[in-house]
Amino acid sequence: MDKKKQILYYLIADYLSANAAWFVYDVLRFYVIGQYLGYQSVTSFLGQSSIWGGQVLFPLFWIILYYYSGYYNNPFRKSRVHEFLVTLSSVFIGAMVIFFVFVLDDLPPVYTIYYKMIMMLIGIQFLFTYITRAMITLSVASRIYHRQWGFKTIIIGTGEKAAQLTRELNGMNRSLGHLIIGYCRTGEGTCRVDPDRVLGNIDQIDILLSSQEIQEILIAEDKSNYDNMYSILHSLFKFNLPIRIAADRYDILTGNAKMSTTYGTPMINITSISMPEWQQNIKLTGDYILSFLFLLFAAPLLLYFAWRIKRESPGPVFYKQERIGQYGKPFNIYKFRSMYINAEKENPLLAKDDDPRVTPFGKIMRKYRLDELPQFWNVLRGEMSIVGPRPERAFFVEQIIQKAPFYYTIQSVRPGITSWGMVKYGYADTVDKMVERLYFDIIYIESMSLLIDIKIIAFTIRTVITGKGI
Repeated sequence: MDKKKQILYYLIADYLSANAAWFVYDVLRFYVIGQYLGYQSVTSFLGQSSIWGGQVLFPLFWIILYYYSGYYNNPFRKSRVHEFLVTLSSVFIGAMVIFFVFVLDDLPPVYTIYYKMIMMLIGIQFLFTYITRAMITLSVASRIYHRQWGFKTIIIGTGEKAAQLTRELNGMNRSLGHLIIGYCRTGEGTCRVDPDRVLGNIDQIDILLSSQEIQEILIAEDKSNYDNMYSILHSLFKFNLPIRIAADRYDILTGNAKMSTTYGTPMINITSISMPEWQQNIKLTGDYILSFLFLLFAAPLLLYFAWRIKRESPGPVFYKQERIGQYGKPFNIYKFRSMYINAEKENPLLAKDDDPRVTPFGKIMRKYRLDELPQFWNVLRGEMSIVGPRPERAFFVEQIIQKAPFYYTIQSVRPGITSWGMVKYGYADTVDKMVERLYFDIIYIESMSLLIDIKIIAFTIRTVITGKGI
């Protein structure tokens, strides 16, 4: 099942629907208002409409709006109710914009005609858009339900829980789309599944996922193997695949199991985040736009910092350091150099107050967190976000995992220049303090929203202005 190809189907359908909807609306608009504007025929009225507007600009506007509604994020397993509501809300917003920007210039003799025109625009656009979308969605859902389409799935676990999950999935009248390729062994317990379908051990997971072209991962571990759960999850996050855990009664009672379908097996979606899809799209676009504008307008200030750094101590202006980012992938983070060169000759060290390795101007930058400004370049490269958990070096990540094995959860999102942990806790000069700060980042991920991001940015600006960076 090709995700990009399926998204393309929706894009083409929405583009054609927008074209057809505007044509029909223009025809009806003639009979409602065209006669008052001096047009004698539908042909003459349609001739005054811009081809670029009706066939290019308006459809492009609708596709951009639909993107920010989050509709294209997940082209498979769409909820019909959610699809209806998302389509209705986005059409309402888009129709209001088009009406007040382009249609309001029409001057009917009676203002009540405006009500008729706006309702016509909303109704026609929604009807054309929703019908074509529903046809595609129903076709996809039918193929998934009847097991014609499926996502290649591997089950982590070979015990009774894995066997029970297999029976439940295969015994359903309507498939959830899990095409079970095989199982992965994690321990020495009794094998309760078909041994011929056991593909290998957990330490071979890299090879298994790539060779079998796995698209989803289900974890069904017996309680006897729960001690290994955190390490298993941490090893799986780097593959950027949907990961679900079969829920037990405790998970259901505590509300951890989320129901995504009315007839499905309750599972915990480990890789999902709480931020709505439309907010995720706005956040991503905002990261790029704000980072570009900042680097553009702050260029003179950044050049001044570069001059001060070079004047004060020999060495490069920027400091490049490898950090662990989203899905556990390493990347190079950029900072203004605030220390003397060769500050870390052996093991990595955490900076402390009155650190002798820090240059005089470096102390000023660290106090106001100005050394972090080059990381807006990391945001433009798609490696970071403006707001997100702070990335750490692999050397410290290994130590954090020993104390807090649930560290993997913060790798579900892009790391950030600033974070809730930085705002609430600040810099950490020990691993224990990094673990304490980690809890704030986990809370952030569980309650992500644009409003919280705005609050974190506001508090960060206050920190920069007041100089409470350390």
